Amino acid sequence: MTFYSDLGLKPVINAATTFTALGGSLMPKEVLDAMSDAAGSFVDMHELHLAAGKRLAQITRNEAAYVTSGCAAALILALLGIRTKGDPQVLTSFPGRDLAPSEVIMHAAHRIPYDAAIAMAGVTIRQIGNIQQTFDWELEAAINDNTAAILYVAGSHLPQVALPLSEVVRIAKSRGVPVLVDAAAQLPPVENLWHFTREVGADVAVFSGGKALRGPQASGFMVGRADIIESARQNGAPYQRWARAMKVGKEEIAGLVAAVERFIDLDHASLHAQWLATVGAWSDALLDLDGVSLRTEMLNEAGQPVPRLYVGMSDTTHAGRTLSALAEATPRVAVHPDLRNGTPHGFWISPDLLQDGEEQMVEDAVRAAVATSTA
Repeated sequence: MTFYSDLGLKPVINAATTFTALGGSLMPKEVLDAMSDAAGSFVDMHELHLAAGKRLAQITRNEAAYVTSGCAAALILALLGIRTKGDPQVLTSFPGRDLAPSEVIMHAAHRIPYDAAIAMAGVTIRQIGNIQQTFDWELEAAINDNTAAILYVAGSHLPQVALPLSEVVRIAKSRGVPVLVDAAAQLPPVENLWHFTREVGADVAVFSGGKALRGPQASGFMVGRADIIESARQNGAPYQRWARAMKVGKEEIAGLVAAVERFIDLDHASLHAQWLATVGAWSDALLDLDGVSLRTEMLNEAGQPVPRLYVGMSDTTHAGRTLSALAEATPRVAVHPDLRNGTPHGFWISPDLLQDGEEQMVEDAVRAAVATSTA
């Protein structure tokens, strides 16, 4: 890994998750080959976007699809598409608050740190419910003439006090309001590529390309209604419009399509069994560590079926020192820290992003870090 070492950077073993701050995921050969192939010649970018979208729509069982430079970009472009509806006057009058609805309804339980992305689409958030409960009448009352869309953040990792997506869709359709699902990290299972739109009835769902799909980190995509997606496309590059800064290159488009094709064809049951076996081996091997409690969890941080091992510590000082030791190890091992109330209580280690041989390296690093950090 000469590029990173030439910059004075230490390589990282990612036993955490598909965090953007760690580079998302590693692209497999199929994705790299597709990107290299696309880099070898020029192409009409309008035609490429349309062709790639058609291919993605076919394999994800959706009406339409569109490749973006990430899931946040997909979220912004989807909202722009919903608001502008292909109207040239609105397209050239950003943020167009006087020309198009400019409110997005969100559950309080769904307020993840994406307010900036939502604001970039020229909208403001109208919140419903609270962190304990939400009633259907609150959604009914929040919808008005200035409602652009309802943004629903999917995932079992969120407080389960929001209305079910099916109920949101029912109410929204009765009022003529589109539903946009943020499903950035909701893969696997593969069925989610069509579940939110084709099965539940949401108008658009957006996904990250650089997480479990293992596509380019600077890629994402949306699936769903053809009219909204075409309107979204008209807001992005190569058009010189409001989302041109979110340009996605021909290489990323090729890589994303290849990543989705590969993901659909994967033997997900076999992968899950391999991950679970690794977690089980870690649990058995680390059982003798002093001051540590181990727990196998079947869902990852985004609520998806990716098993992981929780390494808990009752001594928060020990936990903090262990995290520091892992970060300073050679090679550095990235884990997902448990920072309840800002205080370290332990960490999770996950097997899904590891390369061959790294499972043992993670086990050894955890053992060494725990031992050397004992107070």
